[in-house]
This record gives sequence, C-alpha cells and structure tokens, in this order.
Amino acid sequence: MSERSSFQSQARRENVCIDANRIMDSCRDKDCFEDVQLLLSETGQEIVETATSVRIKETKIVGCNIIADPIQFNRGFYQITVRMFTLVKCEACVVIGQPEEFCGIAVTEKKVVLFGSEGGVRVFKNNARNGFCGLPGRAEEGWNSPTVVVEAVDPVALSAKIKEKCHCHGHCHCACSPCCSIDELPPSVGAMFDGALRAQGENTTKGLYVTLGFFSVIRVERSGQFIIQATDYSIPEKECVVTGDEAPCSVFEKMAFPIGEFSPPSLGQIGGGTGITGNPCGTCR
Repeated sequence: MSERSSFQSQARRENVCIDANRIMDSCRDKDCFEDVQLLLSETGQEIVETATSVRIKETKIVGCNIIADPIQFNRGFYQITVRMFTLVKCEACVVIGQPEEFCGIAVTEKKVVLFGSEGGVRVFKNNARNGFCGLPGRAEEGWNSPTVVVEAVDPVALSAKIKEKCHCHGHCHCACSPCCSIDELPPSVGAMFDGALRAQGENTTKGLYVTLGFFSVIRVERSGQFIIQATDYSIPEKECVVTGDEAPCSVFEKMAFPIGEFSPPSLGQIGGGTGITGNPCGTCR
C-alpha cells in the first residue's frame, strides 16, 4: 500500500461546521442597450464634431455600481440596480488626416428583482488589526444583509453612429444615459482620461451613440453556517520540484515545448469569447 493510500485509509471523517455564502437566488440575462450616448473628453468631442464616420475597436467594463433595495410589500425580495461603466475605444475618420483614436464612457443600467431572504442580526467581526501597544483590534459592526454579485463579460459592440446630440437639461431619467452628470462617475473611471470628461450639454452639436450587448449573471448570497462531512487533512498529489544548483540550460532542457503558443486556438477552442485584458486604450484621450 502506498503512503498516500495508507494516509487516506487512516484519515478520520467527521461532520464540521463552516461559515460560507449560500446562493439564495440568481439569474442570467442577455441585454442590448441601444443608442447609448458616450461621455467624451475634450479631445474626443472635437474628433466627433469633425468626423465623417466612426467604428468601435474595443470595449471593456471598468466599473460597476450595485444597489439592493428591499421591496416593502414582498418580504425577502430585493430590487437590484446595476449600473455598468464601459470604456469604449473608437476610431474615427476625419476630413483631413489619418484616422484618429479616442475613448469614451458608456453608462448602462438595468434592474432585476431577486430573493435574498431576511435577517435582522447585527454582526461583529474582528478586523484582525492590533491597536497601540499590542491591544486587540476593534470589532467592526454590520448587518447580515445579503450580498449581490454581478458577473459580466466585456460587451459586444453592435453599432456606432454620430448624430445630433441629445440634451438632458438636468433630468437624469432622459433617454441619453442613466448618468446625466459626470460627477456621478466613479473617480477611478474619470482618472483614465488625460482631460476631464465633458458634460453632455456643454456647447456641442454632435454626439456619439453606441449599441452594446451584455451577457451577465446576477446572484444574491447570504452568509450562513452549514454542516459538511470532511477529513482531517488533505494531502496534495503534486510533489514539490526544486531546481537546486542545476545549470540554467539543464533546467531549460527539461521544460516541455510550448506547442500551444505556436498554434493559435480555433473558434471552437476559444468558445466565441470577446474578453479583453488590460487597458485597451492605455491613456485615453
């Protein structure tokens, strides 16, 4: 009998209590947001004013605000508001000169109703930070309210067009965008641009409108205590490999040839994904 098999036979199984997040409710959705007006910087707006055509090169979700409000007459249910901030990298054809690249922010918003159960218990957790002279850290207080988790892939760019600008006139429920004020943007989003973003109604005649398709999963979790069956300890199957003082070339010779790096994946292997890593625009204009 091997050493691992001997250990597994001797491992003692018992019921243990754990604290984990339980998924109370979840949903998936495929949303298409039409004619979303981009928030642009000074440079981006100048390009749009003189451009003859425009296309979208890349998109990336750079921020998300989530609000969960309990529904008064439907106990345990919550109305969840999800506001996405998407960085859109565009390329425009101007009358004179080479194509110009610039970035904008698309703000989209959706609402769903999910079950999150109830709970009115105050929760105190040690923040694990020691105070002065080794005194124990204070306990942080909170409610055992549910946690909303939103998972989404970077949106699919469906169209982009330049047309006469929509002016919100200070009303935040107009058709232009869920966020009519640039002051409502997260600081991390505004910091991606060299110049400040313009408000939608500032002395401009044209706007850039995009249509984006989102795939998302939203779930509501609540912390709870659960009893599971477990063993005392789990031994990893993988052994640690130490290179020691071997010559670099000797270590290199033992490495497997990276065939995958020389063989681009097919559409079936990729799975039709459109994910983009890193900042697609670098420093945006």
